[in-house]
Amino acid sequence: MASVKVTKRASNIEYAIRDVIVHTKDLIKNGKKIHYLNIGDPAAFDFKTPASFKEALCNAIAKEDNYYSPSEGLLELREAVVNKEKKINNVDISSEDVLVTEGISEGIQMLLGAIVEKGNEILFPGPAYPPYISYTKFFDGTPVAYETIEKENWQPNIDDLRKKVTKKTRAIVIINPNNPTGAVYDGKTIKEILNIAGEHNLPVISDEIYDQLTYEKHFVSAANLTTDVPVIGLNGFSKVYQMTGWRLGYMYFKGEGKKLDTLQAGVEKLCRIRICANTPVQIAATAALNGPQDFVKDIIERLKQRRDFSWKRLNEIEGITTTKPDGAFYIFPKINGIGTHWKNDKDFVVELLKETGVLIVNGSGFDPVYGKDHVRIVFLPPINDLEEAYNKLEQFIIKKQKKIN
Repeated sequence: MASVKVTKRASNIEYAIRDVIVHTKDLIKNGKKIHYLNIGDPAAFDFKTPASFKEALCNAIAKEDNYYSPSEGLLELREAVVNKEKKINNVDISSEDVLVTEGISEGIQMLLGAIVEKGNEILFPGPAYPPYISYTKFFDGTPVAYETIEKENWQPNIDDLRKKVTKKTRAIVIINPNNPTGAVYDGKTIKEILNIAGEHNLPVISDEIYDQLTYEKHFVSAANLTTDVPVIGLNGFSKVYQMTGWRLGYMYFKGEGKKLDTLQAGVEKLCRIRICANTPVQIAATAALNGPQDFVKDIIERLKQRRDFSWKRLNEIEGITTTKPDGAFYIFPKINGIGTHWKNDKDFVVELLKETGVLIVNGSGFDPVYGKDHVRIVFLPPINDLEEAYNKLEQFIIKKQKKIN
């Protein structure tokens, strides 16, 4: 029987963060130790889901709260989101503005599915979280990256962004704090992006899932700064609340008058098609938002130590340079030997994995232009584990340099 044909748009979908895992299968079979520095999963390391969240989930199941919930999400959770956004980010919304999704990735898919038609363009920061690129392509749109400047700690190049707005542009994406660079944008920069969006009558999609995970710099939400520019905020429970495998997120719509009504109605239809998000998890997430938030401070303190160690240690390796992340838990170093010692950044990542077991992600997977010659490293593991991985990375580069010389 002939193989079933797959559409071009489906076969072209990429997700570099997990695509690299396929190269580990034979290594694991042969007993090689893998250092997983590719996925931003706090719960997979020593950042454990708070006990009260787990208790709330178990109680919901035990009480038979196992039914389909409303497609837009439980009212009590949406109200808790409203309170959280006001308290943490000074954003004024109502429960009617909030839709609950199965992780932020589903929110991205639904939102782009409602916005993008063939030939449309979506502007996103280069480099960026891959689903913004892949889903735009999937819906027959064109992803367009605006430059973020490495020597300025990956801040957006506002002039470049302005030049890349065309009649085909349908939205501008902000990822703040940024995945993969860890950049945190200041209020002035966000305001400039909002002004450009306003000039061209475009909505801003603001991905803020790392909103509480910042170090020296203060996070500012785009929805807090907007006056008349419509903003769609995306957030979730995976990173700050360490509920990665529970798959729960949300989006909210903030705009004057009825600017976002049609878009929200379209996304709500997509929510209905997939029925609902996990009901017991929504109940647990409500408890998470309404309960004590002391655990966040501890997360930031531990991450800051690992951030500082990673930044110092990586810059000590000849052939690597990196800026210091201001938020999230990623660092995005440049590999100076690419193009001479290695064909490209993906070649570097695969060769490093096969020789050392250190698994990181090629920067071109986050944008082929502004991400190339870089790699993304997750600094979630304890410092002892990071040190072992970085030592192997250094020996790998030294060995390659000796072969070339």
